[in-house]
Amino acid sequence: MTSDQPNRVKLLAAFFAIYFVWGTTYLAIKYAIETIPPFMMMGMRALTAGTALYAWGRLRGGANPTKKELPSLMLIGFLFFLVGHGVLAWAQKTVPSGVAALLIASEPVLLALFEPLVTKEGRMGKRTALGMLFGLAGIAVLVVPQGFDVENDSLLGSIAILIGTCSWASGAVYARVAQLPRSPLITSGLQLFSGGVFLVITSYLLGEWTTFSFSQVALRSWLGLAYLILFGSIITFSAYTWLLTVTTATRISTHTFVNPIVAMIVGWTFANEALTSEMLIATMLIIISVYLVLYRKKLPAEKVEDAIQKCKVEGTAGEP
Repeated sequence: MTSDQPNRVKLLAAFFAIYFVWGTTYLAIKYAIETIPPFMMMGMRALTAGTALYAWGRLRGGANPTKKELPSLMLIGFLFFLVGHGVLAWAQKTVPSGVAALLIASEPVLLALFEPLVTKEGRMGKRTALGMLFGLAGIAVLVVPQGFDVENDSLLGSIAILIGTCSWASGAVYARVAQLPRSPLITSGLQLFSGGVFLVITSYLLGEWTTFSFSQVALRSWLGLAYLILFGSIITFSAYTWLLTVTTATRISTHTFVNPIVAMIVGWTFANEALTSEMLIATMLIIISVYLVLYRKKLPAEKVEDAIQKCKVEGTAGEP
């Protein structure tokens, strides 16, 4: 086994997590917010997962952040979890899933445009641009036949999802140049924890606490929240944070093309939703999109070697 094979396995595992595990979280969010207010639910998720990841990182020898690193951790936590996750959970109360998927799928396009302004990587070439078009076409084929019921759609919720998508894209680009702890576990944990604090405060300010009672929470909501904490945050966000250290945010963001397909398969399996010919066409278009964006060139050897050394020094380095 060569020295780069373990790293290739780790890359595949991390991409599997953000592609497929995050795709299943749409249903988990739907179940969780049935009886738990959205900002409170996301706050509970982020605080619990953040505490667990931070504790794990410290046990593995990760150092506490410096005073210079704390502002970046808090800013990314704000962008990712308050504006990104919190707003998404709130919007899923009113916005149809097809509309939400189409709006969130704009993230790779935003990143492909923003990332070259901040880093020297991820410059959009013809191949990347073509891949983005295939991805958006796949999402359109997937959701347009379902129709957009204007009467039931919330314009405010749709705008909120777009704002949240821009916020997540901004945080992903900033995370690649920000001064952060060397341990991805410490980084992930503190980003989640700070985002959780922002979410809980927002939940209180919005009055979610005044009408909430733990006795009213259904078992399905607790199970959905538990799944989001363990698989959606502890495992997959760790993988996402590690990926930001070894490849471009534009490549990583292709998960937003795959997640809706996974979400529909999960919906068919557990919620008796139909599988259609449009889904098969969309699947082919999205696979082409991911190939064009991900495999335009090999990962720089220096970057891979640096990531391997970080893994050896810090321990698991965010292994999913």
